Amino acid sequence: MNSRRIMAAFPPGKDELVTLANWRQHPFNEWAFRNVRELLPTANIARSREPAALSFAPRFLDDASFANPRGEAITVAAALRSSHTDGIVVLHRGQVVSEWYAHGMTPDTLHLIFSVSKSVAGTLGGILADHGKLDPDAPVVSYIPEMEGSVYGSGCTVRHLLDMSVGIRFEEDYLDPDGDIMKYRRSTGWEAPDPSVPPTNLRDYLRTLRPNGNPHGHTFHYVSTNTDVLGWVYERACGISYAKILSQYLWQPMGAEHDACITVDSRGAARVAGGISATLRDLARFGEMMRNHGVSNGRQVVPSWWIDDIRHGGNAEAWSRGDLTQVFPNGNYRSKWYTIERGETPFAAVGIHGQWIYIDPASEMVIARVSSQPLPMDLDFDHMWLRGYRAISARLCGKA
Repeated sequence: MNSRRIMAAFPPGKDELVTLANWRQHPFNEWAFRNVRELLPTANIARSREPAALSFAPRFLDDASFANPRGEAITVAAALRSSHTDGIVVLHRGQVVSEWYAHGMTPDTLHLIFSVSKSVAGTLGGILADHGKLDPDAPVVSYIPEMEGSVYGSGCTVRHLLDMSVGIRFEEDYLDPDGDIMKYRRSTGWEAPDPSVPPTNLRDYLRTLRPNGNPHGHTFHYVSTNTDVLGWVYERACGISYAKILSQYLWQPMGAEHDACITVDSRGAARVAGGISATLRDLARFGEMMRNHGVSNGRQVVPSWWIDDIRHGGNAEAWSRGDLTQVFPNGNYRSKWYTIERGETPFAAVGIHGQWIYIDPASEMVIARVSSQPLPMDLDFDHMWLRGYRAISARLCGKA
């Protein structure tokens, strides 16, 4: 597997090398996020033989306006161009009403979705529970005895993994070159090898993680490794690889039109927390299935009780003690999905660098958006697009 590739004429008039050292940096990420399989080893997630059909009923949404980060009016069209968006698909009542692509994206292009992958994993957990494969309340060590002695040992359950309430000593600071996230990424193969650091792999690294003193379940603490452990639990529960589980139980039943893929480490362990690449239309299909209480392609794929629990469950007190209240001050988190505002209907899957699936059952709308934003977390863009999603919803519902 090549760790680098020549990307011709980018920036214009130059030949630039995209490597594991720069692939998440702008402007290289505009190419890299669409070409992960050229940079990293991946496992395939097979598509459906009977894709869920999409119907099209175009609506003009470009001039819907909302406030930009400076408080000035901006249109959807201008926001797409100015926020490093690579593509967006808007569904209303199951129909594609708007679709837009940039930076080489097409309807057939796979795009890295980062932590939207977590919401995929959380959804898959409900399917496995409904099939009797998974007990969300079981201890992690009942599936992975090797985790005894780590933070995922005594008292940590699958539910704590699902809800990001593990009492773990880990800081998810994406810009710290020497922090926990760098050690984690190096174990997954997402960083160039450092000759001064002994080589490792994801699952050996996961066993080194330790508690922070908080009891499990007390505080929402966003840590990607929890989701990688969750994927490992699924593999032990099902006896097959994560990519095959995802294809068999979710991707094919929901009617995905295209294969997806997920990055794997040097020993084939999937980066469940953030390694999926998929097409924008299949992300929209996934969101539409969630809006329709788990029904897609004419079948009940996700149990409706799991989706009800995602939308109305969660621990608001744990969230209020957590580390993402600056993103959603009155939000919540359940099974890897965000409630935007408690008491309102929208819920979302969110990934760094501007990846979103925004679902609003009240307005019968789903928005899937992928981006190559320069910063991993950019609250100005996130909050601007939350206003944008509401403006699009208002336009579709005849309120603007």
